[in-house]
Formats: sequence, structure tokens, C-alpha cells
Amino acid sequence: MKYSIDIDILKKAKILVIGDVMLDRYLWGKVGRISPEAPVPIVRICEKSEVLGGGGNVAANLSSLGSSVSVIGFRGNDEKGKKLSALFHEKNIDEYLLIDESRPTITKTRVMSQGQQLIRLDEEEKQSFNPDLQDHLFTKITEMLPHCQAVVLSDYGKGMFTSEKLTQHIITLCRQQNVHVLVDPKGKDWERYQGATCITPNSAELELVLDGPLGRDDKSIIAASRKIHDMYGLEWLLVTRGSKGMCLTGSGEPILINANASEVFDVSGAGDTVIATLAAGLGGGLEFHEATELANLAAGVVVGKLGTQPISFAELQSAYKLHELESKSEHQVKITSLEAAKIRVSAWRTSGEKIVFTNGCFDLLHPGHIHLLHQAGDFGDRLVIGLNSDNSVKRLKGVDRPILSENDRAAMLSALECVDLVVIFEDDTPLSIIDALRPDVLVKGADYKEEEVVGQEIVQSSGGSVRLVPLMHGISTTGIVNKLSSEDES
Repeated sequence: MKYSIDIDILKKAKILVIGDVMLDRYLWGKVGRISPEAPVPIVRICEKSEVLGGGGNVAANLSSLGSSVSVIGFRGNDEKGKKLSALFHEKNIDEYLLIDESRPTITKTRVMSQGQQLIRLDEEEKQSFNPDLQDHLFTKITEMLPHCQAVVLSDYGKGMFTSEKLTQHIITLCRQQNVHVLVDPKGKDWERYQGATCITPNSAELELVLDGPLGRDDKSIIAASRKIHDMYGLEWLLVTRGSKGMCLTGSGEPILINANASEVFDVSGAGDTVIATLAAGLGGGLEFHEATELANLAAGVVVGKLGTQPISFAELQSAYKLHELESKSEHQVKITSLEAAKIRVSAWRTSGEKIVFTNGCFDLLHPGHIHLLHQAGDFGDRLVIGLNSDNSVKRLKGVDRPILSENDRAAMLSALECVDLVVIFEDDTPLSIIDALRPDVLVKGADYKEEEVVGQEIVQSSGGSVRLVPLMHGISTTGIVNKLSSEDES
């Protein structure tokens, strides 16, 4: 990221979401056998959850980021509609949902087991909303528009934006009042989005409006983006490309942005997070390029979650701090200060990763060290090493040690795939690092007893554990040094 951003400005944004809102229901269960009635799995339901979906998920993301958000949409006069309104209130979202007696509240029910979606059940009527309600809608939009900095049109193709007149009316009002209007599109008819500030399609949605296949190389996406950008009179076009990142097209040269996701579990809701973060950034006063970079980071966070889940302010803040830290070098630097390590560990922990810590002098790296580190890495998701400085090693081992400098020792450790972070410390013990990082697992060799391990009380008081790894007998740095000395004498 080329920009230094104050994430707190997202909390200053006031955003209006207009669109197809729906109720997302999840049935979480376990599959133990196949039904004798048909070749289908039997799911024993263990838990049920209900969250905001569609345009509601865009609003939920904005609320979780700390922005002030209002939502305008439709719901049915039914129990699911009442639940939908209640969820908005729980999220501190100002909702204005017109009740359409002619159709039910849009509801999607997903049956989930062992991290996978088995089936989705949709309850909806795909028709335009009651035209008698349109005047009420216009009145409410006109009333709320002066109090926001950006408007999101969340089109899920459920009838809200069937009328080109309605969509163009909203866009015209926004442009007259210098309010950003961002569109998450649906279908191939984009005439109704003409003149929007930005449209945010994914690659498949761009192919649909192009009415033909889109090449996967960068030149193809750039050419297609320029064509659509100019065709619909947009200020910006932001195409999300999954693992390939994003392509942002404005009046100048298109910008390709690399993806930031480390692992992808579920892409549902990622588009909502992108447009919500983009709107919050613009509403808070960021330039478009800055808001886009932030939206890209946010997408990388939510695809690592299972189910429709909004991004939180804390998650985005941690992801940004980590990205800012790592972008200062051309590659991810594993050797770092304690303060920088705290930022990285906080980001990993926010993502649900387990932190493992071990420490030592690691002078003349040998198979015993490698064995210990690989074993330690298997105890969690991230392995952090506390490395004794040169001065610390001299006090512990004598004036002739270390054989290799702290920089050389740190470089060798950081070259190991199982090692995620190396922190050099000057004290005789790593107690200050352990206290600052609070690892989930503390690892030492089995030549220690658990009660002898430095920092074990701190780790265990925080709910962590101590693991002792069996040593490889007959291998030690001291033994290697003595053998070399005896050979030199002979």
C-alpha cells in the first residue's frame, strides 16, 4: 500500500444503503450417515443462526467498521420480516423498510456441515416491488440524502432496481448533491447505472455485461474495464478478480491491485465487504485509490471466514497495520523488533491463529535445532522465535561465543519455512517477549522440566500451555565446537 491511512476516519462516515435486503439463515450440523430413504446425507442440526443478507450485509459491514449507516429497502409482512428489522436494530442500523404485502421477506437458508454448504433453500418472489410504494421511497431517499456522504445501491436482482427510472432518479439526486453513489450490479442491463460514481462487478458480472468471455490475462481485463468505464459514463470501475486481486479504472491508466487473502474458506459476502469498505473510506475523506486499497485488505479478511460475516474495525485495523509493516520491504521480513512483532501477532490472533513461541541462542544451527523448530511449528499456526543477542550469548556461554553473529543466526532461522518471526532480545531470558506477546503455546526441549521453563506462569495464566520436545541425543552446539577444537589441535 502506497498510502498511510488513519483507519479511525471510517468512523466519521455516514452512509446510506439502498437495495435488496434479505435474511440469511444458517443451520449448522453434523453428518453421520446417509439416509435409507434416498442417497442424501442426514444432518443432525446442532446450532441455528440468522444474519443480515444482501444489502443488509453491506449495512452490517459498515456498522462493524464503525460508520453511521442507514438502510432503505423492502420486506414482507411476516415473521421473517420482523426478524430482519430486529437484526438491523441490534446492529444499530437505522432501517427504513417498506412493507410489501404482495411478497414474502427474501430468505436464504443454508445447511452447513464440516465447513461446507450442503444445500441452500431460497424463499422469494422475483418481481418488481409494489409500484404504489415508489412515492414513499422517493420521499425517504430525498429526506435522507443530505445527511450522508455516500450511497450504496446493492442490487441483488430481487426487484428493487427493476425500474430504470428509480435507479436513475437516485443517481441524479446523488450527483446533484455531490454524494458518491456506488453500485454493486446485477444482470447485464447496466443502462440504469449510467453516470454512477463507481460500479463494483466481479469478473463473471463483467463478462455478463460484455456479453462474451473475458480473457484472464491482465491485458484483457484492462481493455474490458476501459470499455465499460467509458460506455456508462463512470468515474470509476472496480473489478474484483478473486485470487488475482482487483482492477481499478478511472480517467488515467488502470491500476492492478494484488489480492491479500492468505487462505480462502468462503467468498460469500466478499463483494458486500468491498463496497462497504470503499463507501466508508470515501465517506471518511479518503481518496479513491486509498479507499480501494483498504477495500482490498478487507476482502482478504472476510474470505477467510465461513458464512456471511462482516468485517470488524479491529480486523481491518490489524490487517492494515500488518500490511503497512510488511510493505516497507519488497518481501515479508521475519526478523523484527518486539513492537513490530506485537502488531503481527495481534493480526494473526485476530484471524484466529494459534501463536507458538520458543527461544534460544541457536548458535551453529544443527539437526537438533531443526527437529525442535519443526515440532514446535506443529503445535500451532505461527511460530515466533526469541533469539539471544550476541551480548546475551556471551554472558550465558562465555567470551568465545557466539560463533555466528546475531544477524547471521537470525537470517538462518528466518530462512526456515516453519519459522514466521524472529525477535532478538538483549536480556538473559525472553521473559519480556513472552509477557508482551502472550503466546498460546510455549515450547522448550525436554531437558527442562515444565516448572523450569521461563515464562510458563505467564502463558498458563493466559490460558496457554507448555510443550516439551524430546531432544536428539548426541547433537549440541557445544559438542560441535569441542569437536572442531580438538581437530584443530591435532
